[in-house]
Amino acid sequence: MYTHLELRDSARPPVSLATLDKMKAEGEKIASLTCYDASFGVLLDIADVDVVLVGDSLGMVIQGHDTTVPVTMDDIVYHCRAVSRGLHRPLLIADLPFMSYPSKERALENSVRLMQEGGAEMVKLESGAGQIEIVEFLAGHDIAVCAHLGLKPQSVHKTGGFRVQGRGAEAATRMVANARALEAAGADIVLLECIPSELGAQITAELEVPVIGIGAGPDTDGQILVLYDILDITSGRKPRFVKNFMEDAANILEAARAYVRAVKDGSYPGPEHGFA
Repeated sequence: MYTHLELRDSARPPVSLATLDKMKAEGEKIASLTCYDASFGVLLDIADVDVVLVGDSLGMVIQGHDTTVPVTMDDIVYHCRAVSRGLHRPLLIADLPFMSYPSKERALENSVRLMQEGGAEMVKLESGAGQIEIVEFLAGHDIAVCAHLGLKPQSVHKTGGFRVQGRGAEAATRMVANARALEAAGADIVLLECIPSELGAQITAELEVPVIGIGAGPDTDGQILVLYDILDITSGRKPRFVKNFMEDAANILEAARAYVRAVKDGSYPGPEHGFA
């Protein structure tokens, strides 16, 4: 019982929202990775990853789909429950999958499932102006929320593919406004995917909450990548922002540690991983 209290003063206390806020304030980068099972969860815990996301990316890298759209709530709950058994230190976030939050009530119901059945400490939803009320509703029920802006994989059929978002003055202004509104609504973290590096830096500077990027440039408060990408397991063409950390590693744990070091010391992402 009270494991988190027992570990609070240990050498590796659990990461909380307060931890991430302090890291942003002190300029320490937040190292995040996706994860889908307990065995990898143990390795990422040992590697001192700060944040672990059970992402609906599992639809592509685990289930073999072309998009994340087929992923269900049951899928996320199952994988989140498995990952949670392997973690002690990292903050655990779980995705709300496609059409699991069409209303405030459904969003709350499914967020509760992720926390009670899956062991998640925070939920993530692909956001925009239409989700501000949902974020506010969840925050009002004391549920920690990560808002996701930029490229939103669940909307790939609407947007016409996996493309860089936020290019052009109008699109950038709209994204900055959405980020501010989501923070005001109660979002505890904002995740930016596949946007120009300059825009990533601007949003990060304007928000008080931590901003984590994936293909959003080097100036966000932290980075996240798909675990299978950094281990060079994913087949086929990979996004520009991906770096293979297995290339110079003797094993998976060493690769995960190399990723954490690279995020912390700022050597990842490099200019070649960003977008103009």
